[in-house]
Amino acid sequence: MSFFTVTAIAILVSVALALTRAILGPTSYDRILAVNAIGTKTVLLIAVVGFMNGRPDFLDLAIVYALMNFIGTLAVLKYFKFGSLRGGLSRFHGEEK
Repeated sequence: MSFFTVTAIAILVSVALALTRAILGPTSYDRILAVNAIGTKTVLLIAVVGFMNGRPDFLDLAIVYALMNFIGTLAVLKYFKFGSLRGGLSRFHGEEK
């Protein structure tokens, strides 16, 4: 078994652990953090599978997925804090429209 296969299996085990945290909670922030961790581990898995198959261009896909994961996490956190995704930066500085 190659080093990349062992790494992929370890990443899948850690995804399973994060999935149990996402299901069990106990708070919504724990669930958000677990889903973000699953997204990060997916980026690692895409990169490892790309190198296992001799396709290092999978790193481009991994970077795009990492950016989508980051922006999605920010959007979900903003929704939980403000109750909506509307509004500009003025809402973050305490100014009301």
